[in-house]
Amino acid sequence: MHLQPTPPEKLCDPDGRPYFLWDVDLTLADYLRRLDDPDEVVRAYWIGVALRQAKPDDAIALLGPDRIVAAMPLLSGRLGKSAGFWDWLTAQWNREGA
Repeated sequence: MHLQPTPPEKLCDPDGRPYFLWDVDLTLADYLRRLDDPDEVVRAYWIGVALRQAKPDDAIALLGPDRIVAAMPLLSGRLGKSAGFWDWLTAQWNREGA
């Protein structure tokens, strides 16, 4: 898979907040810490934020396929218009063993 994520210097605003967290005041470091929360529901919530609001290449680069695939059962009905894309992509990854 060839990704073209947003360059690091354009991913965040001057305060360190990623463009896809437009509705919360979190830095990228704060966001990444939430991805390591011991509660899988909390982790899935923040994964879902990236899947809904970030460019797909950015979400994949930040999260990785394994983390996305693992969270999908908890994200059913929570991905809005992007659900079809992520369902299709994770099915591809599952078939290919990615």
